[in-house]
Amino acid sequence: MTPSLRLGIAGLGTVGAGVVRIVRQKADLLATRAGRSIEIVAVSARNRDKDRGISISDYAWEDDPVALAQRDDIDVFVEVMGGSDGPAKAATEAALNAGKDVVTANKALLALHGQNLAEQAEAAGRHITHMEVGQPGTAAPAGARAALAQQMDGDPMGYTVALGVPA
Repeated sequence: MTPSLRLGIAGLGTVGAGVVRIVRQKADLLATRAGRSIEIVAVSARNRDKDRGISISDYAWEDDPVALAQRDDIDVFVEVMGGSDGPAKAATEAALNAGKDVVTANKALLALHGQNLAEQAEAAGRHITHMEVGQPGTAAPAGARAALAQQMDGDPMGYTVALGVPA
């Protein structure tokens, strides 16, 4: 059996908590689409005790997002902290240096450092992917989902990579 894809999530605000909810609620669908199960292994945020409307007790906790990014038991570092520099940039660089793929919803980070991070990822044989989240936990409009499904059925590789450069 294929091993699980193991996530480390840094940032548990609206977007990060939404990612946790989606991974939990859509586990079977995600596993089918990914060809293996997806599990959250560890998380990090500024405040461990904040009420986020989700339980994080099943996951290892890291006070430092850089330490999370360097953990041996994660495959993908999910950066949803925000901010163009500081912890977001340091943790993203650490993840790439540790051989992890990175998924981020951080437009500011990519706008200011995207080229350098993409070059760092490419040199390491890893990927950095931009994830855009509308309203976590709220389904996209039915028309948009239908149009996307129709397009993906006709051309499953008809997307661009995070920096908008054709693949």
